[in-house]
Formats: sequence, C-alpha cells, structure tokens
Amino acid sequence: MNRNKYYDPADLQDFPNITEDAPTQGNAFFDYYARALEAGALSEREKALIALTVAAVRHCPYCIDAYTTKCLSLGVTREEMMEAVHVGASMSAGDVLAHSTQIRKIIEQKEM
Repeated sequence: MNRNKYYDPADLQDFPNITEDAPTQGNAFFDYYARALEAGALSEREKALIALTVAAVRHCPYCIDAYTTKCLSLGVTREEMMEAVHVGASMSAGDVLAHSTQIRKIIEQKEM
C-alpha cells in the first residue's frame, strides 16, 4: 500500500469491485454508465472529452487518469484536452461569479 498518496492510482483497478457489497446498485450504475458513454448523437470521442472535462472540474484523479488515457486512445490531442479543460474551468468560474449575485442582494437588503 502506498501511504504517501491519498489517491493511489492502483485503486482505480479496484473500482469494478464496488458491486461486491451492493450488487444491485453497483450493476445498475455500471449499466447506466456504459449506456451514457456509448456513441449516440455524440461520438465516443466527444463523450470521452466531456467526461475528462467533468473529471477535472470535479477533481477526480481516478477519472482524470482514466479519461486522459481514453482520450489519447481515441486520438484526442493534447490541445483539444486542454481547451476542453479551460471550458470547464471557465464554466466553474462563471458559476461561482453568478452566485455572487446572491451576496450582492443580501448586502443590499442588509444595508437598507
């Protein structure tokens, strides 16, 4: 066991075992996950790039590892991945700033 890292990359290999203690829920998740990520109106490549962006925004090192690897296997370039991550970062910043309107509203109410 690697005690120097809270997130051990080897743990990603254990993820499929989430079904051991809750098989109904775990299997339902994996079925949904597979269907959500298979090609449809969006290609597998596009969905992998979306998944990578969400992984970065949600700060999941396991998903960042898995979807960087997946994107590379599907021919997504470094530039495309980094551009997508900047879209995610700007959306996150916009979300935070949009919520500042609540702060401003409360300040205005309290100052009255």
